[in-house]
Amino acid sequence: MCEHCGCRGVEPIAELMDEHLALLDLSGVIRRAMAENDRAAAVSALARLGRNLDAHVRREEAGVFTALKNQGDFTDEVRMLEEEHTDFDAYLAGLDPSAPNFEARVQELLEHLSEHIDKENLGIFPVAVVTLGATGWETVGRARAMA
Repeated sequence: MCEHCGCRGVEPIAELMDEHLALLDLSGVIRRAMAENDRAAAVSALARLGRNLDAHVRREEAGVFTALKNQGDFTDEVRMLEEEHTDFDAYLAGLDPSAPNFEARVQELLEHLSEHIDKENLGIFPVAVVTLGATGWETVGRARAMA
């Protein structure tokens, strides 16, 4: 996780990055449950992951993503990240704990989530810190206040 670009010095971005860390920690809980053949614990942790991811995504999209799009900055990249958010919802909804490929599908989901988080932490967040103007930060502030 990036710690050298200054993103953590911007409180709304630091909060989103902290949420990313929490999602990655929960991914570890899921992986451990799967390694211990505790499907019930994995399913419970996946439900928490879904809830946490939903709240995080809503704030991220209403704040940083909307601000960047409103400025006309990095709109293609932002739309790609938003599509990945939608993919996570569909993927989580499609998981069947009784399916023989459940474990493989969960591992795939967690790997994709980790890659997605890297794209945000190492890509779009530093871009936001550098490019967002006052109006953009007002948008981020409103989204942050709504959460």
